[in-house]
Amino acid sequence: MANVIVFDLYGVIARVQSPAARRRIVELAGVPEEPFWEAYWACRPPYDAGQDGAAYWGAVAERLGTGFADVPALIDADLDSWCHVDPEMVEVVHELANRGHRLGLLSNIIHELVPIWETRHGDWLGRFAALTYSCRIGVAKPERRAYEICAGRMGTTPEDVLFFDDNEANVLAAREAGMAAEVFESPDQVRTLAQGVALGS
Repeated sequence: MANVIVFDLYGVIARVQSPAARRRIVELAGVPEEPFWEAYWACRPPYDAGQDGAAYWGAVAERLGTGFADVPALIDADLDSWCHVDPEMVEVVHELANRGHRLGLLSNIIHELVPIWETRHGDWLGRFAALTYSCRIGVAKPERRAYEICAGRMGTTPEDVLFFDDNEANVLAAREAGMAAEVFESPDQVRTLAQGVALGS
């Protein structure tokens, strides 16, 4: 395998929403938790692919048959819930880069979050050869085109990429696109599998 390792962001290097953050968002929405999260995720793909925040929250409200009293507060709470990193995985990023691995990022992420991440975490994001964000390419995982664009930005083909994602559907789609892909389990798993990726290729 060529020396290319690509990571998902959320659930791999970045933490997913905490229970406290999720409760805060539901409180601001003012609707029951279960239907709220169903609508939140059902409406998310266009947001990940570049839709603006006001349109996204409008779609969520429409699906719920309601209106939200304070959309800017919802946007702020939602953004804050997606801005936290796993320090050990940041260490892994530095380790792999220092050993000479070519690293890439392929993330389903909304426009508003990109500058937050690049401002707060530019030190380790700078270790990546390419940052492929769904909101900037107009397509999100598990669409096959997302993996192909990512590989192209890394200067290779999907067949030469080792990819880690916490979502099994995204991993299966990556494999269908030709990547060697694994469901992320731990930093040590990444370290172990990275040993099979040839340096200097």
